[in-house]
Amino acid sequence: MNINAKVIGQQTYKILGKQKAIVAIGILFFIMTFSSSSIFTRGHMEALLVTASPDLIIGFGVTLAVICKGCDLSVGSVMSMSGILAIMMVNSGMPLFLALLLAILSGSLVGFINGFLIVHQKTEAFIITLGMGLFIKGVALYITDGRPVSNQVAEFRAISNATILGLPSIVVYMLIIGVLIFCLMRFTSFGRNCYALGGDYEVAEHSGINVVRTKWVAFIITGTCASIAGILLASRWNTGNSIYGDLTPLLVNCSVVIGGTSFAGGIGGVVRSGIGVFVMHLFRYSMNLFRIDGVITEISQFMRNLVIGIVIVTIIAMDCYSIKRKKEDV
Repeated sequence: MNINAKVIGQQTYKILGKQKAIVAIGILFFIMTFSSSSIFTRGHMEALLVTASPDLIIGFGVTLAVICKGCDLSVGSVMSMSGILAIMMVNSGMPLFLALLLAILSGSLVGFINGFLIVHQKTEAFIITLGMGLFIKGVALYITDGRPVSNQVAEFRAISNATILGLPSIVVYMLIIGVLIFCLMRFTSFGRNCYALGGDYEVAEHSGINVVRTKWVAFIITGTCASIAGILLASRWNTGNSIYGDLTPLLVNCSVVIGGTSFAGGIGGVVRSGIGVFVMHLFRYSMNLFRIDGVITEISQFMRNLVIGIVIVTIIAMDCYSIKRKKEDV
């Protein structure tokens, strides 16, 4: 039987295009074969999950914005600000539940404003969310005077540092949020509408879908997830800080695409995005552990950023190329 190498190559590329995280995992396994230390131990994996949980929660929210053919670059500042607000409120004597609720609603409010400007005013999501992120970062720096805010309430610290069923509580909260958003996107009309308007906005609008409300709600959920992640991060470190989340927007949005949720809109899901975010953290964590006895004792921060940057650019380029091919096929 003659095997057409071109057809095999096209099918292979098609599979990799849908599951870009496979590329990153393959690169990771190749690199770690040269290392004298292993990342695949229970201790390392548990630490990795704890570290990745806030970004995973943000990634679940960002997935909605990306599926609706948008993005959100304000999530890092929202994460930072919500943690600061939560600590300030509990330190002032406010009941814990009320402080957490108000801190979460602060992220929802940012998402509400982002959605209003993007959907109603028909502005570009990239510009609006970038500007909103800079604004919130400025507010956070102003109210803290650029200094960390330490928590003084033991109950707040316990939120992320307790254990539930033998698992770190922050990981359990991440899994619960992931399942809730997965069900929202998979089993509700809202989720189906998100995919529809992300695939073709005009067709979805003419089909009777309330595209304005759907996309608006998607940004509200994204902001809410970012604020929840910020509270959990502040609880984990027992500190709120305006420098938290500086690189989070870019890394999370890129990780979502690495997992297979396309910037073209209408393609992807929570599971794919979660895999992408986890793989990115796995890659960064493995760079910290990479050792070769007698040759390499530690990889510099510059080299780590270089390698991670190459991986991100390569996979995003694959996504852009696949979008181009689809348009040409049509």
